[in-house]
Amino acid sequence: MKMPWKEKTVMSMREEFASSALQGEKSMSALCREYGISRRTGYKWLERAKNGQALSNQSRAPKQVANKTHNAVEELILQARDEHPAWGPRKLERYLQNKGYTDLPCKSTIGNILHRNERIEPEASEAHKPMRRFERPFPNDLWQMDYKGDFGMLNGERCYPLTMLDDHSRFSLCLKAGSGIAYQGFKPEIVRVFEEYGLPRSILCDNGKPWGDSHGGLTMFDVWMMQLDILPIHIRPKHPQTQGKEERFHGTLKRELLKRNVIKDLADAQALFDPWRDEYNNERPHEALGMDVPAKRYRESKRKYSEQLTEPEYETGARIRKVDYKGYITINECRYYLTEALTGKYLLLRNEDEELISLHYGAYQVAKIDLRERRIVSKHIYRSR
Repeated sequence: MKMPWKEKTVMSMREEFASSALQGEKSMSALCREYGISRRTGYKWLERAKNGQALSNQSRAPKQVANKTHNAVEELILQARDEHPAWGPRKLERYLQNKGYTDLPCKSTIGNILHRNERIEPEASEAHKPMRRFERPFPNDLWQMDYKGDFGMLNGERCYPLTMLDDHSRFSLCLKAGSGIAYQGFKPEIVRVFEEYGLPRSILCDNGKPWGDSHGGLTMFDVWMMQLDILPIHIRPKHPQTQGKEERFHGTLKRELLKRNVIKDLADAQALFDPWRDEYNNERPHEALGMDVPAKRYRESKRKYSEQLTEPEYETGARIRKVDYKGYITINECRYYLTEALTGKYLLLRNEDEELISLHYGAYQVAKIDLRERRIVSKHIYRSR
């Protein structure tokens, strides 16, 4: 209760001082000594009184802040954030630059704007450790393919999103809503991708169905890839980090789309997937690409897809064996099980040494057999020429 009286006394003293100074009955020096203020303060109150200004304390904050972001720019940043709630300051800055906006504030200022307007959740502010990234040097050297973890829809069914990513550019080649993971179910979609973008040199998958075999054997998918002259590569068991780019893509899909939408059925899922994938490829800046968009780095493959599959031809006199209908091959009167996926196919035999023999399907080594121990020692696929 003391502050109002103190403030009133100060104001009355200033008014009395200013009135006396304007009358000119006493010198400025005498008036300042009488009121216990400096001559500089006295002239300040006198000048304000002459100009009709209030004698109360005024804010010391500058009328204009040189580095304060213009309201229109701040609104632009907040609008972009609302449209893309999972994007941070770096992505928002590059996104707006790509849209043609100039005179944007720096990334730290954009971050402050997001914090000040409560656009950043606390858990999203945690620092991330820098990652060392590895990538193929050219587009289509390697594609990564996997199924995003399935999720339930309002109609009671589950959606299995099939995803494909170019290793070099992070370009999303496929984001297909499917009802399962059967081989015949996903094959038409892969054909569509091949027809649109051409063929990669190699393709990386995990060891699970439908393209993998948990026992390390060859699958129909492997044989199909070799017929197209694509090297199928499978990650080592329990090493999902080998498909790190796919895992990162799935995380982004979950944060930016799946967590923010309720999906009714497969048609609804695909209707959401298509525009999001287009935005991911063409508008969303990617940190691993120096904030470029994937489409800027990607180029379609010059190797075109053909439905006509031909069996490999071997030189005259080459040692070949036919895989029987149960997936076995016979060498030196000993039968070895390979896979039923190779049923009816002819394999080339090559001696690695006196006891080791390798089996080749066209340009690919598909197995190695130890003749002394009479067992298959490898079923990994390698490009042999």
